[in-house]
This record gives sequence, C-alpha cells and structure tokens, in this order.
Amino acid sequence: MSLIRILTAISLIGTITLTSGCADSAEADTADNNVVLSFAVLGDAEPKPEAEFPGVSAAVDEVNRLNEQRNFDFVAGVGDIAHKGTTIQYENVTPVLQRLTLPFYPIMGNEEHGESVERYMRYANLWNEGKVTIEQPSYVLEHDSVALVFASPDFGRDFGDEGIAWMHEQITNLAPKPVLLIVHGAQTGVYPENADKGITHEGFADIVAQPNLAAVISGDLHMDMERVEHSKRIDHVHYLHIPALERTKIPDETRHTPMYRVFSIFDNDEVLVETFQVDVEGPLERHEYRFELPR
Repeated sequence: MSLIRILTAISLIGTITLTSGCADSAEADTADNNVVLSFAVLGDAEPKPEAEFPGVSAAVDEVNRLNEQRNFDFVAGVGDIAHKGTTIQYENVTPVLQRLTLPFYPIMGNEEHGESVERYMRYANLWNEGKVTIEQPSYVLEHDSVALVFASPDFGRDFGDEGIAWMHEQITNLAPKPVLLIVHGAQTGVYPENADKGITHEGFADIVAQPNLAAVISGDLHMDMERVEHSKRIDHVHYLHIPALERTKIPDETRHTPMYRVFSIFDNDEVLVETFQVDVEGPLERHEYRFELPR
C-alpha cells in the first residue's frame, strides 16, 4: 500500500502522511493493470444570480457513490467555487462539500481572489471537517509514482514572479518523478475557444517545458465538453479541461450539463481520464482520454 505525502508551500521538511486507498481496477481499464492512484476532480461553480449549488451537490453525491466502487484517494478542485468570494456563496456551498466522504484538495481561482486569501483558507478547511488540513493556498501531494502540484494563482487567474518560482522549484525538485500540475486556468492560447484568457506570465513557458511535467489540469473557461476540444497534447504536455458544475460559458451559455472527471493512474504509468455526467450511469466513452507518464 502506497503513501501520499503532503508538502506545503512554506516548508518542505514537515510533512503529513496519509494512507492511500488505491483501487484495484478502474471501470474502463482493459489492460489488466492495477490502479495505484485515483481521484476525482470538480470544476468551477460560482453560480449566479442565486447562490445555489445543485450541480456541485449532484456531483458530490455521485463521487461518494462511485468511491464505494473505485476506492478513490481524494477529490481535487480547480478553483472558482464561490462567486466573487462572497460570504453567502461560501456559506451555501460548505455543507455541500462537507458531504464528501474523501479529503478535498482545492485551489483558489479568480473568484476567490475577489475577496481575501484568509477567507478562502478558512472555508477550505471547513470543507474538510478534519479530514485534512490545508495549510497554504499552494501545496504538493506526493505519491510513490507521481506528484500533484496544486498551484493557486497569485492574483486573479495569473501568477507573479513568486508563484512561477515556487512552481519551478517544486517541479524541478520532484524530478524525475512525473508531475500533474493543477492550476485554475491554463496559459493563454491553449484553448482557442477563448485564447486570450488564462496565465499570461512569460515564465510559465519554462514551467511547461520541464521534462517531468506530464499534464496541466485546469478549469476556468466553463467549456461545454460536447462542443470543444477539451483534452489535448501540446509538445510533451497533456492539457485536461475540467468542466464547470453550475454554469457553461463556451462556446455559449445555451446548454449546461454538469460533469466531473476522474483520473486513474496504473502501475504501467498509463493515465486514464474519464468524464462523468451527473445522473448518467458510467463514464462517457466519447470523452475518454489516455496518456502515459514520462519516465
């Protein structure tokens, strides 16, 4: 049984160790390989005009049920849960996220930056209700076979020099271990559906150039999975979009279907990314994506 280690953004010496569940197989696995790490990822919420979270609630219930079959290790979030970081949004979503039976590892988005980092941190720990403590907005989860770098933006959806330096340090220190980078928005240009929206700091080019960076997992754009190219490879890095749970914006707002994604990492270094639609049994085969971790 493997271990997950949590490394905070402040200190890489003190660590928290968690027992990893590690499911024996994923529903869509066909290679007779064992799953060594699996997790669900929830996308943007920030509902408006009302602070109501039916999509998040449905996804939480389904992730809990699926966890009984899959035995996930945790649930991740890509930011923008609370519209403009208002108290009513935080208060209304908190009992929903507290229903998660697994630790929830979120990052900030531009909406959380609409208020203070302190407010976000307080609610991030309330969402976990003692399951795990989130000590900083950015942190690392390290597993035997892969590491996840959770990088909250320094402001809005972007990074300053400090945030870029922190990501670079984590990824290079983890080498040659493969890294999955979780950010709120990918760099501008990755998704042509809204090419001008995303990370603009020129130093991010050096981040995605690191040879052990396997994938960038992001949300922010609220894209309709049926009408966009949501998963792709650019150079050696795979880009995986996480759809929004409450509102769809791209290519338009005429249709919204709450979905979430599940990542399964196998002992042969293959990664399976599945997409689930709430109220629909089983993964959507048309949105399946596979890639291999670099070694």
